[in-house]
Parts: sequence; structure tokens; C-alpha cells
Amino acid sequence: MSDYTYEHFNNRELSWLDFNERVLEEAMDERNPLMERLKFLAIFSSNLDEFYMVRVGGLKDEVLAGFNRPEDKTGLTPKQQIKSISMRAQELVETQYATYKKITKQLSNQNVRFLRTKHLNKTQQEFVKEYFRTHVFPVLTPIAVDAYRPFPMLLSKSLNIAVEIASNEEGKKRLALVQVPSVLPRYLELPTDDEEHTDLILLEDLIIQFIDSLFKGFVVESTMPFRITRNADMPFHEEGSRDVLKQIEKELKKRRYGVAIRLEVQQRSLRKELLFMLQDVLDLHERDIFIVDGPIDLTFLFGIYSQVGMEYDDMINETLIPFIPEGLESGKDLFQSIAKQDYLLHHPYHSFDPIVRFIVQAAKDPNVLAIKQTLYRVSGDSPIIKALTDAAESGKQVTVLVELKARFDEEKNIQWAKQLEKAGAHVIYGYKELKTHSKITLVVRILEGGVLQRFIHLGTGNYNDSTAKLYTDIGLLTTNEELAEDATNFFNWLSGYGERPSWHQFETSPDDMKDFFLQKIEEEIKLHEKYGNGHIVAKMNSITDRAIITKLYDASSAGVKIDLIIRGICCLRPGIKGISDNIRVISIIDRYLEHSRIFYFYQNGKEDLYCSSADWMTRNMKKRIEILFPILDPSHKTYIKDMMALQLVDNVKARRQRSDGRYVYVKREDNEEEIQSQIIIHQYTGGRWNNIPSVFEREPSNWAEREVLRLRAENEKMTDD
Repeated sequence: MSDYTYEHFNNRELSWLDFNERVLEEAMDERNPLMERLKFLAIFSSNLDEFYMVRVGGLKDEVLAGFNRPEDKTGLTPKQQIKSISMRAQELVETQYATYKKITKQLSNQNVRFLRTKHLNKTQQEFVKEYFRTHVFPVLTPIAVDAYRPFPMLLSKSLNIAVEIASNEEGKKRLALVQVPSVLPRYLELPTDDEEHTDLILLEDLIIQFIDSLFKGFVVESTMPFRITRNADMPFHEEGSRDVLKQIEKELKKRRYGVAIRLEVQQRSLRKELLFMLQDVLDLHERDIFIVDGPIDLTFLFGIYSQVGMEYDDMINETLIPFIPEGLESGKDLFQSIAKQDYLLHHPYHSFDPIVRFIVQAAKDPNVLAIKQTLYRVSGDSPIIKALTDAAESGKQVTVLVELKARFDEEKNIQWAKQLEKAGAHVIYGYKELKTHSKITLVVRILEGGVLQRFIHLGTGNYNDSTAKLYTDIGLLTTNEELAEDATNFFNWLSGYGERPSWHQFETSPDDMKDFFLQKIEEEIKLHEKYGNGHIVAKMNSITDRAIITKLYDASSAGVKIDLIIRGICCLRPGIKGISDNIRVISIIDRYLEHSRIFYFYQNGKEDLYCSSADWMTRNMKKRIEILFPILDPSHKTYIKDMMALQLVDNVKARRQRSDGRYVYVKREDNEEEIQSQIIIHQYTGGRWNNIPSVFEREPSNWAEREVLRLRAENEKMTDD
């Protein structure tokens, strides 16, 4: 069947807002500790910032360009999408601030208070007065706005205060602006009578308290904090590597001063005349204005969580210590261990440290001749960059593809590229109009007798030792000859000329990976028609590609059972009678960000399983260089199947998508045991299986249930032994 209509799909942008609503639900969930809930409020804000800067910014560009063609799944034009986004986003932000007020009230009852200046005691008043004089006042710069000094081009996402002043003599009102300095902490911890209490004040409130000191001879009539978000969508035309580098450096400067797309104003300080003036100057529609009932830009709560929250053990989650597989421990020769066996790592349940040490050891090992690696996002003080730099300086052949177009990491990646080039590494920037999103490292080492051995790391996530503590990803360390040959050909393809190689085990995008997935789904349909046991399980961040979605609808219509674990955007709509009623979609939002891309096809018991850097999104299939690699080791297959099985029966943090596109928590019966998959996966990965719940007493009816029952039986056997 191929006659699918708009009602059979979810709009990409609105589906993303549904995802961010699930993030917000974690802030609302009273089962989570208070500081964890604050952190989810900050994540919601950070997510929404990026969404407006990129997705809404792109839609507004289309409207300005006169582009009014409906998108291919739900038929909404750019204007219609913007209108729907605004209505939905306003609702979510209103809920966010209601949640903020509720959480801060609960925190106050736990001796953590956010204070206004009028609530300060005498000691605290003296403290903030001195802090303003010594730390804040010297940094502030009042900016007059009048006929001779037009409204300035304020930085995107900078917090500012509109100040209405009047002359003591004339009484005429004037306008000035004061930027809240981003170089200073957003909040200040105040002195208290005892260590059990924590009192905090926001920097903008402190500035407003003493703002009259900036305007001698004038009376401050009113103050109104506000924040502008600007379009950060960065289209550029690529002519060659050096041109790309220069073009991105040029565009980065523009990003901070792009067209305004959103204005946030604090409700309690609202001045209609000032608001109308800002709206007019910025050329914003009324729906682009967010009047918030609390502090603007709740991303400052990240700092509260990491600095204040750590002082209150009962307000944060217990830290889950990552495990290191036997053979990869610190002090072990990793090359010797990997040569003996393949290692599957599941971060952050497994530590990312062995991957860092793999690169560091390669840099130091005199027998290593070459290191080749793709870098999309790395940490701010990356030990991997340092190791690659050391390797290049020591004379090793180091080839690094640095993706300059990694959104919001462009500037950092430019710096790394220049540093590596200076050290003597061969730095390449990828292909015209394509992002290199694949995650791969190849190390070439010489053995006794002059024999070369190749070591490969393949992953679903970035080489970022910081985010690897928060993102769930799969990594494979191997010396498999066919994978090594593919890895060698892959880097030669990236750095030289020539057509895409023929792969032994890889599938790559653009184009070929999509054809491969469509073929695998078609195979599953045919096998199901013959044997009646078709099953597809796929886990990824997002699914938007229409061709893949419609092929899944074909498979569902043929009777193939399909389980999808989709964290974010899902344009597929499950449960539609006769179309997608054999498809189940769940989303898990918990303490870790689900980031792995895993694809399972039952194949009448052959059980093909793959991992990838790619989602089932059109951009991954058409506009990115991605790698799909197979999981070949039977024990590795078993592990990944167990992990997905546990996620499919999660009844604590899982939501299922209904046939109308909306999400609801998976219902748990009164007598049913709680299954919080991330917690149980941590126990399972560490070999502590005794807490795996006994989920099903009835005859198992699907793949997840069978897998959990098998896992439970193994657990009981280990306990008996």
C-alpha cells in the first residue's frame, strides 16, 4: 500500500515540541529529586532556544523568501507551521514557569531560597551592595537610545534591561539599555546565619536594585528585563575546504546578530510602551513574544544544579558509577586485549575512558604508524585532541576529518582544526554540501616481522568524553579484517578522489544506506509472508524520512511486528487501523539522553543487528556521510537485544505514542513491578543482575517479553550457582 495521506504522519516541528514536552514532564515528575527537576527545566529552555534559532529561523527564512510549498508529510506551509509552533510553544512555556514556581516553593521548604532584594536581611543587603560596587558596576555599560543613538544590535540570547528614565529638571522620559554581563555568574549566593540554608539572588535583580547609580541626574521610572533570540540558521555555499573554513568563520560572526525571531519579557516588570517599542524595532509578530512569569532564560538552573545541588544529596540522583570491561582497565595494554577479542561498550554504563586511552596509547606507542579519525563534536578540553596533537608532533601519520559544519560547535572545531594542522596532522574538511557525521577511528600498528595490524573503533556517538557521561551510545573495538578493510577504504574515500568503494560490512550514506534499509524491510515483509514471524526493532533519536516510514507502513499492513524506540522526533504515526496497527512507538526520557542508533531485523531467526551514526532522517540519508556497521559477535547481539527488551517493557520513564500522535506514559498495573530500564541496564551491565524484575507470569506474547524472561532465567541460574 502506498496511498498514505497527511493524516497518517506527524509534522516534524510539532513532533519535536512533543519531545520537549516530555522533557518538561520530567521537571514536573515529583518522583524525581528537586534539583534534577530544576535541571530538566534548564534542558527544556536550552532545547527551545536551539529550536527557535535553527528550525523556526529556517521557516522564517522560507516565508521571507516567498516559499510557501507544503511540506511532504502533513501538508503544512511554512506560515502554517510557524503559527502552530507559536501556539504550542506558548502553552509549554506557560507550563514551564508554573512548574518553576512550584519547584522553587518546594526548594524554599528545603532551605534553598531564590530571593528578591526586598527579602534580604541587613547583612545580605550590605553584602550585595558591596558586591555590586566591586564586581558589577565596573563591568556595566548603559546605552542611551534616542534620535542620535539608534537602538543597538544586541547579541542573541543576551539578557538586557530596558530602563525608562526621566530628567530631574525636564521630566521628559528617555530610554536606555543595560546588558546583564554574561562574564559574571547569573546568580549570587548570599551569606546566611547557618550552613543548612542557601539563599540566592539573580544578577539582574541585583543590578536593578542599584541601577540608578548608572544614571546620575535622572530618575529611574521603570526597568524591564528582556531577551532576544536571533536566527542562527547558517546556509553557506561550499567551493572547497579552505573556502568552507573562511565562509564558516564569516557566518559565525553573523549568527550572533541575525534577524530577531523571539522576544522574552518578564511579566512582573512588563511595561507595555517598552514592549511595543521592542516589538516595532525588532519587527516581531505578537506570537513571537513570550511574557514569562519568572526569571528570563532558565538555563541558569544548570549552574544551580551543578554547584548548589551537589551540596544536597537528597535533592539529586545517586551517581551511577560506569563499569570498565575486563581487559580494558587502566594500566592494561589495550592493543593486546583488543587483538584477543572484540569489545562492545555501552556508554555511559561502560566508561568512555577506554576509548580515550585507546587514542592516547596509540599516540604514545612507537609501533603505531598511523591514526585516522573523524571528529564531529569533542569536549572543550579534549584529551583526544591532545593525543592526536602529540601523535602528529612525534611524526606519526595522523589524518583527522574535522566537521566544520557541526552546528553550534563550528567555532570550537575550527580551533581544533588549526591546532592539529599546526602540529603536523593532515586535516580534511569533508565533502561539498555533506556533513561527515560518522564516528570512526582507525589505528595502524606494526607487529614483529613487519606485519601490519589494524584496530578500529566504530560508534553511534561523538568522541566527546564529557557528553559520553550523559548520552547512551554503542561503541565497538575490533580488529575484524573486513571491518578494517572497510575502515581503510572509508578514510581513503574521504581524503582523496574516486567513487564510493564497495564495502565488505559497511553501509554508508548518502543514498546507499537508505536503499539498504528499504531492502531489509522488504526482506522482512517477504519472510513474514512465508513464515509469519516478521519482526523489526529499531532504536534511534528521530525518524522523519517519508520513504522509510511508508515502507514500515507497508510492513505493518503485511503483518510484520514493529517496535520503535524513538527519543525525539517521530513523523510516523502508529496504531492506525489497517496501516500502522502493528507498529508500537515508545520514547524514554530519563537521567541519560538516549542517543544509540540500533536496527534489528528478525529475518526468520537469522537476527541481523546493526548500529549506526545515522537516524532514519532524510538529512542522514541524503546530506550526511554516515556509517552503518553490523554486530557480529553472538554475545554482543545478546547484550543489545537484552537492552532493547528492557526498554520496550519500561513502565516508569517510557511514553507511548497514540494513534493521534500524542504521547502518554506507559500504564502500569497496580500490582506490576516498576521497570525503570536505565537503572536496570546499569545493574545488568555491571554484572549485578539480582535486581532484574520478574516481569511476566503469563505466556510471553512478544519479542521483548521473551527476551526479559530469558534474561530473568539467566539471572536466576547465576544466583543459584
